[in-house]
Amino acid sequence: MYPNGTAYLAAVQIEDTSQYEFADTGVIGEQIPFDAGDVRLAGLSCFNCSFTWSGSSRILFDKGNYTVSYIGPIHEDHVQAFYDSPHNVTVTLPQEFDVRNPLLAGISPGANVTRYPDNTTSIQWEGVTSIDLRFYDQAHEQLLYLFGNIWVFIAMLVIVSYLISGRNRG
Repeated sequence: MYPNGTAYLAAVQIEDTSQYEFADTGVIGEQIPFDAGDVRLAGLSCFNCSFTWSGSSRILFDKGNYTVSYIGPIHEDHVQAFYDSPHNVTVTLPQEFDVRNPLLAGISPGANVTRYPDNTTSIQWEGVTSIDLRFYDQAHEQLLYLFGNIWVFIAMLVIVSYLISGRNRG
């Protein structure tokens, strides 16, 4: 993932296939094609293998085993992926982002989260057919704490007002 949180660099290993389609998942689970950037195809016999575009979101190539790498968009601090078969997936968050606060983040089950000394975070899933990851930046965490403090202050005012008014009645 890029430090500004608007795009990611992906590398996907594919086997025994002759095409790959770049698609995000929509609100109801439908596949939505997207224009991937900096697309590269690598295999055992070639580092920069040739491919042709079919439309704006699918590449075609000779059947075989490859690694497809590309740049894809991130929307609203949320990453989702769905696969036809089980995959091992690793997402690396730059130091600007975090997933440790459950009020702001969400991670699909089975993830192993590792926070490194340089404040980068690695989230890994093994043998999954989908991942779902919501992350946040420091500004969102500060807003949460500010909002929480305001509500605690309001609650204290209400409690103190109630206690004072109760003493005046008695």
